[in-house]
Amino acid sequence: MVSLWRVIVDLTDMAAAGAVADAVGERCEAVGAFERGTGWRVEGLSRDKPNQALLEASFLLLDPSAAVTVERVAARDWVGENQAGFPPIRTGRFFVHGSHYSGLVPHAAVPVVIDAATAFGTGEHATTRGCLVALEQIARQPRQILDMGCGTGILAIAAAKYWRRPVLAFDIDPEAVRVTRVNARCNDVARSIRAAVAAGYRHRDIAQHAPFDLVFANILARPLMGMAPDLARVLAPGGIAVLSGLLARQETMVLAAHRLQGLYLVGRIALEGWHTLIVAKRAYR
Repeated sequence: MVSLWRVIVDLTDMAAAGAVADAVGERCEAVGAFERGTGWRVEGLSRDKPNQALLEASFLLLDPSAAVTVERVAARDWVGENQAGFPPIRTGRFFVHGSHYSGLVPHAAVPVVIDAATAFGTGEHATTRGCLVALEQIARQPRQILDMGCGTGILAIAAAKYWRRPVLAFDIDPEAVRVTRVNARCNDVARSIRAAVAAGYRHRDIAQHAPFDLVFANILARPLMGMAPDLARVLAPGGIAVLSGLLARQETMVLAAHRLQGLYLVGRIALEGWHTLIVAKRAYR
């Protein structure tokens, strides 16, 4: 039973949510972000009481309208509640469950063991589920696979199990890379997944293994747009990229940024207001 402090930051600027979540994550042991009404809410949990004044000052430049609350949380069995809050999820052939799950895995399903952790991607969010659906829609088996912004490593693990192929997994957050490595071991695919820290596609390991037949990029709309030229550069002719982390109203601008780089839309998955786009690079003639 642990007593904790909760940090709550309510935002109106969705573009600032990622940066605010990173800032909260530097001060808290766990952090999460989700839509709330017309804005976003970032929540963090800390064993020590955070300094509210310092938090408010640090968020001022990111979103001047950010409202910060710091409150004490009564002692609770956080591990048990956290596990209970993530029941198994069936998405197509994939069966995503925590390590605490002791039930049966459905026949012919691909099991993926992911515990709720300090990185994004438990299979519950529509963006992750959209990527898993997209994965099954890819008819040709890829040889070179890249997961950019891997979070917990769920997509890299699913791809490694589904195709029995090695996968490169990168994230800007060292904690996400650590979690990906742990989850890869839990899923018996540690030898198939190479995880490392990278701020984008300009990394020596990516350059050495490019071009890629398949790239996952479950990030956010604006980073996807900014990284479109680099994505096009590392994607093989005829290669596929799965883009997620964008709201329905952001699809037009995200797609436009990729069309400018010679990528065209081949599929779309819409779940709970979030869109996952499957784009391809034209093959040489």
